[in-house]
Amino acid sequence: MAHDDGRDRGRAEDGHDHGPGHSHARPGTDRWRIATAFGITAALFFVQLVGALWTGSLALLLDTAHVLTDAGGLLLALVAAQLTLRPPSARRTWGWQRAEIVAAALQAGVLLAVGLFVLVEGVRRFLEPHPVASAEMLVFGVLGLVGNLVAMAVLFGGRRSNLNLRAAMLEVLNDALGSVAVIVAAVVITLTGWMQADAVVALLIGALIVPRTIRLLVESLSVLMESVPPGLDVDEVRGHILELPHVVEVHDLHASRISSDLPVLTAHVVLEEEYFYSGGSAEALGRIQRCVAEHFPVSVQHSTIQLEPADHDEPEVCAPRDS
Repeated sequence: MAHDDGRDRGRAEDGHDHGPGHSHARPGTDRWRIATAFGITAALFFVQLVGALWTGSLALLLDTAHVLTDAGGLLLALVAAQLTLRPPSARRTWGWQRAEIVAAALQAGVLLAVGLFVLVEGVRRFLEPHPVASAEMLVFGVLGLVGNLVAMAVLFGGRRSNLNLRAAMLEVLNDALGSVAVIVAAVVITLTGWMQADAVVALLIGALIVPRTIRLLVESLSVLMESVPPGLDVDEVRGHILELPHVVEVHDLHASRISSDLPVLTAHVVLEEEYFYSGGSAEALGRIQRCVAEHFPVSVQHSTIQLEPADHDEPEVCAPRDS
């Protein structure tokens, strides 16, 4: 007997709404935040590009390249946020929830490539310093910082919503740190004439980008590989279900995430024969669903539980039909 609380119809026995289109995120707000941040970042790119060409600063040029990838990433995030609004279909029963994770992974991959390029080019510039217009570099660094702070303020309220917004917030934060570094380099060059400060700052920008983007990429790939949600121990879940009345065995227990805020769980639960055949399945299902939804740090609202009697035999694999 299989029970799925992710059905399109009605509510499950535990009283929660578990339709496949259900989400804890605020997609309309998310889209507004990302669209606003994208507009600011795109404007910053053109301003900083002019500044990089004018001053000849590697740090400012690399920060401008970073802004360009951020603008592309935010545009990708905006498209992903729009896709997640599409309803489920017969072909995509979870809708486009996974688009958030794909977008975050792509953004992380691009940022990682930019970060590695920055590190290599920074070393080269340190060994072969080039003159820069430090006063103008300072002006454009301040303009970049102001723009990034505004974009961060827009994204800040939704940073915990999902990985897509976290990726967007991370990109803008890296830009802000890069702008601060550009300002510091401009001040150092103006006061001391030490041109290598530009390369040092470029290396610092790369060092800021790489570790954060690796963590984001790892988390995104973890979702795509259907790993167990962080904070959820499947052995603990199995043990807790086994402690419920009339439960004999738990097998084929799987937990993963469709998106960053949508954990799912499936399990086969074996019940005592007498209890199963006497009509206790509905009661047992309710207990199990409340268990996985309420008793663990990660609340699993979407669970598919197959209930079986102790004398249940696994069906033999059917031979394929002749074509």
